[in-house]
Amino acid sequence: MKVVELTGYGLPPQVIEVLRRSGIEELYPPQEECIRRGILDGKSMVVSIPTAAGKTLVAELCMLKALAEGRGKCLYIVPLRALASEKYEEFKNKYSPLGFKVGVSTGDYDTVDPRLATYDILVATSERVDSLLRHRAKWLADLVAVAVVDEIHILDDPGRGPTLEVLITRLRQVNPSVQIVALSATIGNAGQLADWLGAELVKSEWRPVPLRKGVYYGGRIIFSDGGAHRVSVHGDPLLSLTHETLLEGGQVLIFVNTRRSSQAVASSLAEAVCLLLSQQEREELQEVARRIEEALDEPTQTCRLLAECVRRGVAFHHAGLHSLQRAEVERSFRKGLIKVVCATPTLAMGVNLPSRRVIIRDYRRYVVPDSLEEERYGGMEPISVLEFHQLCGRAGRPQYDKFGEAIVMAKSRDEAEALMEGFINAPPEHIISKLGVEPALRSHVLACVAAGYAQEDSSLRDFFSKTFFAYQRGVKQVLPVVERVLDFLEREEMVKRVGEKYVATEFGQLVSALYIDPLSAVRIREGLKNITTTPSDFALLHMVCHTPDMPLLGLRRVEEIEVMLGEQEFLYPIPSPEETAYEYFLREVRTACMLLEWVEEEEEESIHQKFGVGAGDLRRLAETAEWLLYSSHELARLFKVRKALRPLRELTIRVRYGVKKELVELVQLRGIGRVRARSLYNAGFKKLADIRKATEAELAKVPHLGPQLARSLKEQVSER
Repeated sequence: MKVVELTGYGLPPQVIEVLRRSGIEELYPPQEECIRRGILDGKSMVVSIPTAAGKTLVAELCMLKALAEGRGKCLYIVPLRALASEKYEEFKNKYSPLGFKVGVSTGDYDTVDPRLATYDILVATSERVDSLLRHRAKWLADLVAVAVVDEIHILDDPGRGPTLEVLITRLRQVNPSVQIVALSATIGNAGQLADWLGAELVKSEWRPVPLRKGVYYGGRIIFSDGGAHRVSVHGDPLLSLTHETLLEGGQVLIFVNTRRSSQAVASSLAEAVCLLLSQQEREELQEVARRIEEALDEPTQTCRLLAECVRRGVAFHHAGLHSLQRAEVERSFRKGLIKVVCATPTLAMGVNLPSRRVIIRDYRRYVVPDSLEEERYGGMEPISVLEFHQLCGRAGRPQYDKFGEAIVMAKSRDEAEALMEGFINAPPEHIISKLGVEPALRSHVLACVAAGYAQEDSSLRDFFSKTFFAYQRGVKQVLPVVERVLDFLEREEMVKRVGEKYVATEFGQLVSALYIDPLSAVRIREGLKNITTTPSDFALLHMVCHTPDMPLLGLRRVEEIEVMLGEQEFLYPIPSPEETAYEYFLREVRTACMLLEWVEEEEEESIHQKFGVGAGDLRRLAETAEWLLYSSHELARLFKVRKALRPLRELTIRVRYGVKKELVELVQLRGIGRVRARSLYNAGFKKLADIRKATEAELAKVPHLGPQLARSLKEQVSER
């Protein structure tokens, strides 16, 4: 189908023109099938088609049709903040010129920003949409016509899946006419998912660039179609596979199982790749490397290593990098400047980064249970078949490659045969709801009661009977868990029985609004009640690390952590070494110690070396700690723990910026982080009043500032 024919389906000519300017003249077969099956007529649909086969465009056409007809607003729900930012920029650039207002929302879980109701297309994370539903944002029920759920297979994830499942169920409850468009490249039971959603199913294996999957062993690639290819091996097989692709003008994605491996492999390939770069590419990569090195106020050894690799046309990519650094790597790879990216599987989560060849060196990864409630042990585990196919789907660049190759490496003939059978020729696993356990349900049952969506036994039963869990397992399987959660919430005084209804107490209302796990709130309450004098920074940091909402660092040297136990103040009893909880307690202590060094302005390089966290990890942990400290402050106000209020308020800001108390005022100026704030302080500009009195020339002389920032600071303080 030619895109010009879409005018016959009600799409305005200006939309067609935007598509044509993007180089789209004709729809792919799966896209055409979606239109033929009624996606532009308001039908809900599960679109299960391979990566790069045009899922997002189908969703965009659906949203644009709804907007053109004035049927209402559109939600685009994604699992990750980085993906939200990527989609927001893409949609804004394409559709703002048409007069459509595009917005993005990924945080502020305890507020309902009225501006969100003004957007035509809102890109948001599932947690943000869930929080808006908890706050009964009326426009979600009255104004949203289309809700696109990208990466719907996240339902299978124990961490994010329950929230996504509940928000879909809730959205359909408050807005029965909403059109749901669910997208994924790999769903084993797509038909079951479509039945649950009352949706049409469009499932296809068609790809714009054909994909060949194979196993590499002993110098040969054996493909699933029976073909074979001999690789000229010169030393390292990984280097040989990479070099062969680059000589043909392609790019390579290499997936390994650890961050350290991604850095080591990138470094080992850099010299050979550098020889294939043109002079112009080298010059452009120098500028990319500079931006990567300057992404942090304090460049770390990892920053410098990444910059050095990038200068040679190679990069590594993992969650430990700062978001600005990951964005630079992704952008430069798409432009063809970076030839090889060595990544952990986090890269495959929705990031649009196709390559000529994907090499999966490692198909096992180390898994550490995050809490006592997880019924599993740490150790090496194979990735799922679903995830394997997600990685393979990155192979093949539209408009560049005639085909893509996904290759998994084997060390023996037996392993090669097992990989062919167990991964390459195996279908992805079925998506299984992870909602039916107490940790997943605590927050969502409380939200049902607190928001007034379901307060009687019958309405709670009715709501949970409509979840994917109940669809798969039957409502009788989930109701006993709901009852146990209600008992917990009653016991902890978050809900109470009033006649036939459950009603949220002031405590329960606040916990639901703060968007924290009720168990986190209970533990924070316990800690607050033990405060009799002004608490130490460590005691408050450990308090938030003692919650299930806080991700914990792993253990390294237990002895070093045990030495700290006698040096710090705790708001909770210390478990004995014989107790199961002791190991998790040590992880809490280690995480709190890392955060303490951050707020004491320890250099990032030192924190990285001591705790093994990268810039991205540090900021994610600090962001979570900031939210939990803010929540603790609100709970301290509720319970009138006055001695904790000011320390919590200050520590919340300090964790955000990584500064000592004396810099709290300075870091709240735009453009001032921990390094510049310390420079200002050391130069004698300790308060806003000092900056107000200073001249621009005096401020410009402060290290790390300069004339432009000096002018901005003067403007900011004059407005206050």
